[in-house]
Amino acid sequence: MTVTLKKPNTDPSGGSSTSASDVSRIVRGVIDDIRQNGDKAVRAYSEKFDKWSPKSFKLSRNDIDRIISKVPKQVLEDIKTVQDNVRTFALEQRKSITDFEYEIRPGVHLGQKNIPINAVGAYIPGGRYPLLASAHMTIVTAKAAGVKRVIACTPPILGEIPPSTVAAIHLAGADDIYILGGVQAVAAMAIGTETIDKIDFIAGPGNPFVAEAKRQLFGEIGIDLPAGPTEVLIVADQAADPVVVATDLLSQAEHGPDTPAVLITNSRKVAEKTITEVNRLLKVLPTAGLASVSWDRFGEVHVVENLAEAYQMADTYASEHVQILTANPREALEKMSNYGALFLGEKTCVSYGDKCIGTNHVLPTKGAARYTGGLWVGKYLKTVTYQEVTSEQASGELGRLCGRAARAEGFEGHARSGDIRARNYLNDTCDWLSQSAKI
Repeated sequence: MTVTLKKPNTDPSGGSSTSASDVSRIVRGVIDDIRQNGDKAVRAYSEKFDKWSPKSFKLSRNDIDRIISKVPKQVLEDIKTVQDNVRTFALEQRKSITDFEYEIRPGVHLGQKNIPINAVGAYIPGGRYPLLASAHMTIVTAKAAGVKRVIACTPPILGEIPPSTVAAIHLAGADDIYILGGVQAVAAMAIGTETIDKIDFIAGPGNPFVAEAKRQLFGEIGIDLPAGPTEVLIVADQAADPVVVATDLLSQAEHGPDTPAVLITNSRKVAEKTITEVNRLLKVLPTAGLASVSWDRFGEVHVVENLAEAYQMADTYASEHVQILTANPREALEKMSNYGALFLGEKTCVSYGDKCIGTNHVLPTKGAARYTGGLWVGKYLKTVTYQEVTSEQASGELGRLCGRAARAEGFEGHARSGDIRARNYLNDTCDWLSQSAKI
């Protein structure tokens, strides 16, 4: 039996006044305008939404050097260390993806190649915080995959260029950097303008407008995945430290006012103490203004009979981040299947994944972990196939098979492509070749 000690506030005050239909309509208008008017529209929306209209949105190399000179040495060293972690893991992922060729039968060769996407756009959000880690995750991983050209867009923050973000983007290996944000940045990269080259794929998180822009442009370009608000779910047993549980829940709740933070535990004592600790920490957390709203609106605490039930319940959430604070955390690797990323044991935390450990933090939300994983090196690769028949005997036999298979579906043109090989290599007759034309 499950006991719920905290439910989400389903009717919060002060919610967003912008509905999903409003977001969709606004985004469609911006995209259509940029499609028709190019740079002129991009500049107009940048002025409107970001109060930002420089002579050029693109940073020159001199601009980049000047901006990076403002970044403290320790910050630069930390950026390099984190990017090395991300790069190392991404390169190991790339090694796991292999090309192959297999002779399925004598003279019939089937092959697979993994080809990097030619041009990628990385969106690095600004908003409340300079999100350096998004540059690591999107750009470093793309370059590890072998992407030839990566352009990056990031918005100004309060009318200023964010130096540390520019440093992260540059050190990650971006070929061009634009100080440009929002729907206008995503649309400009996806459509192409007079000054911004069109790309083939966009990666990176963003606000609901950015996410909607990616959704609407998907098909015209590729995207990493639909993205929603950050999510965290913790599975804890009776040995878990409520202070750690509460701290880790709030570490994600500070992302914004719409972050689900869920605790599932087999210990009522841990559950109750965690709620007490959350309420205490919210009185002193500098980002409590956001975290408290998320906790009130989307915080949940459930007490279940045992860990088997906890894992089962956790799988129904298919949460972005799942943290396991139990005596045997690796058990979750066998018991669970729906999550964006697992964080095993008290020595590990979601914040490590967000900021520094090396795995990618662009992860599925809103239940998408039921059918997809997050951003990884494979997202930047196109897995393609090729085939070659070198044996006349094999081609003729395939021709006969193709003829029968195609006619079973009513595709006479396909069948005749097979017939002609059977004629050429096995001396079959093709009665249709001597048929008179029908006018």
